[in-house]
Amino acid sequence: MSERTTCAIVGGGPAGVVLGLLLARAGVGVTVLEKHADFLRDFRGDTVHPTTLRLLDELGLYERFAALPHSRVHDITFPLDGGRSVTLADFRRLRGQPHPYVALVPQWDLLNLLAEAGRAEPAFTLRMRHEVTGLLYGSGTVAGVRHLGPDGRPGELRADLVVACDGRRSIVRSQAGLTPREYPVNLDVWWFRIPADGGVPPSLFPRFGRGRALAVLPREGYLQIAYLGPKGTDARLRERGVDALRRDVAELMPELSGAVRSLASMDDVKHLDVRLDRLARWHTDGLLCIGDAAHAMSPLGGVGVNLAVQDAVAAARLLAAPLRRGRVTGRELDAVRRRRLPPTVATQALQRLLHRRLIGPVLKGRTSAPPEALTALLTRLPRLSAVSAHLIGVGIRPERAPRFARRPPGTSGTAP
Repeated sequence: MSERTTCAIVGGGPAGVVLGLLLARAGVGVTVLEKHADFLRDFRGDTVHPTTLRLLDELGLYERFAALPHSRVHDITFPLDGGRSVTLADFRRLRGQPHPYVALVPQWDLLNLLAEAGRAEPAFTLRMRHEVTGLLYGSGTVAGVRHLGPDGRPGELRADLVVACDGRRSIVRSQAGLTPREYPVNLDVWWFRIPADGGVPPSLFPRFGRGRALAVLPREGYLQIAYLGPKGTDARLRERGVDALRRDVAELMPELSGAVRSLASMDDVKHLDVRLDRLARWHTDGLLCIGDAAHAMSPLGGVGVNLAVQDAVAAARLLAAPLRRGRVTGRELDAVRRRRLPPTVATQALQRLLHRRLIGPVLKGRTSAPPEALTALLTRLPRLSAVSAHLIGVGIRPERAPRFARRPPGTSGTAP
């Protein structure tokens, strides 16, 4: 079976759904293909940064978002000896942001909200349980995708443009012969859940111990735990067993010593192979990569979702008009990379620096605290916490919703 759309978006993550919604509001026919039956998958990025919150405002969706169960992080603070603490980033110091905090919300709730807004647009189609298996070509140009439908039957979707939003292991990127450059990473993350403990406040900054670190993300009814350790040590961690992991958690956060007993076995612990990479070229004729498909980010700072959403906003603004006229040139596709490359490079450079100077010494067992020079500087000049808050919460080049996509507060359908 062969069908046609103007823009085929592969992957129903934040980049894919946001791009689909914005293009549909511009009147561009969009079909988003998501291989899973729903968005309910654990251990995905749960951070919604101030720029994304402002985007929801501009799209008329913030009131609905604010009604979702979520936590708000107003600063990133690290405890020091003697009961002291230092604030590494204070989002309350952000200027020009209507929502100066980072919201922690299950990603599936955010995606469901965006998908519902998309379905209100006549030009938007979301197809769940549609797994893309390959690309279609015509005259040397990408002309669509091959996929398997919910019943396992193969199908084709032809399109003027295919956008790869299918993550760091993108099948579309691979099929197109685009290979990212990998950068060295010194950490991996292990995810698991334990019962909620009301005494644990949400935080974007992990609790450090020699050779390991721990971060806690609150969910409704339970806590999502990120355990950070040296890269390449998954087999060693599993060989140590669940009792050793429980002890590590209790040492890092004694307030979790009771809840972590619920961790039954290492089968409940999921390993995330942290990657940091970037494409030199984000497109071929008829195909564009954005989000993790173009640049995988480290989980430090939780900025990956924000970068992916900003890519989608820029792509919608730059490509809506060419898609409406029925042809997108290579120069127009490369304009997305040219706009989004500077913030991507700068953010990855900062993450690589943090890997070397902040996380590296901790995971090698040399220290259990941030560098003394950094904490001393922030203690002496607390206003510097606004700089780090801007880098994390706003980014290098924040994007605003294009005018064709904006709606008054509390609305989600097409403009009158």
